Amino acid sequence: MRLPFFSPPPAPAFAPFHAADAREAAPIHAEGFAIPWSAVDIERLALDPAVIGDAAREGRPGGRLFAFVLSRKAADEAEILTIATARKVQGRGIGRALLARHFARLAASGVRSLFLEVEDANAAARALYARTGFEEVGRRAAYYAKPDGTRADALVLRRSL
Repeated sequence: MRLPFFSPPPAPAFAPFHAADAREAAPIHAEGFAIPWSAVDIERLALDPAVIGDAAREGRPGGRLFAFVLSRKAADEAEILTIATARKVQGRGIGRALLARHFARLAASGVRSLFLEVEDANAAARALYARTGFEEVGRRAAYYAKPDGTRADALVLRRSL
């Protein structure tokens, strides 16, 4: 007999991200970003025809959103606009699996190069991106505004698809 509080969470199910997912995505985004995007911000992006998004949910009908990623495509390039994973499931490989699915969808749509910016101090995100094949190609000084009024540098990363 398995006790519910000792059971692992259900395996994630992956699907395209839709504008209707924005309300559920906003609190996840807020967990990971000092200046989070609102549900309206996320919904607007999801409605943009140039934006491709993927979601990871609990592997059951109507399962909770675990993680999401949104990228904007331009010709044969794309930029990851955001990726966020719920804090309670971080470190379980969900972000890496979500990115693998996202890379495949982007490649199928004609994307050959994928870019993103990441705060230089975000060790966990940098490790994920290194494990998934991204390489540093530049730096943007004082790119991110922080809640305390200071600024943080961003690393520009690139990956071929």
